[in-house]
Amino acid sequence: MSPTRSGLFSKPTTQQAKLLLIEDNDDHWLVMKQVLARLLPQATLQRVTTAQEGLSLLQEWTYQEWELPKLILLDLYLPTAQEGWQFLRQIKAMALPCSLIPIILLSISVSQQDIETAYQLGVASYLVKPTTPSAWESLFRCFHTYWWETAILPPTQISF
Repeated sequence: MSPTRSGLFSKPTTQQAKLLLIEDNDDHWLVMKQVLARLLPQATLQRVTTAQEGLSLLQEWTYQEWELPKLILLDLYLPTAQEGWQFLRQIKAMALPCSLIPIILLSISVSQQDIETAYQLGVASYLVKPTTPSAWESLFRCFHTYWWETAILPPTQISF
C-alpha cells in the first residue's frame, strides 16, 4: 500500500476484480450469479464446472497477471469432496502468484473435520452454502463488505 497525502494508507482497489467460481451445480451457480451481479456489478465472474477447467485457466493466467482472479470461490463437492480437496491442494502447490490467491470454500457440509481440513489446507474462509435465495443474498452482502470494503488482498505480481 502507498501512503496518501494525509499519511494514511489507502486500500488497493478491487473495483474491477475478477472472481473465479468453481461450481458444478447449475442451480447454485444461477443464484450466485444473480446475487453477485447485483451486489458486485463491477466484478467479472468467471465460472468453470470442474477442477481441471479451473487448473487449466489458472495455469494459462499464471504469466498474465491482469487475468488472475482476486478471489477464488470453490465448491468443495466437484462432485465429490475428494475432488475439491485435491483441487485445493493443487492450487496451493502452484507457483506464485496463483498460490497466494485467497480461496473461499463453499460447502453444504457443516462437518467440523471438513472445516478444520479446509483451514489446514490454506483456505481464507469456509462458508456453508445457504438454502434459500434470501440467505444467499445475506451471505454475499457480508462477502462484499469483507472482501471488497475491509480486506486488503495481496498484489498479483509476477516474480521471476
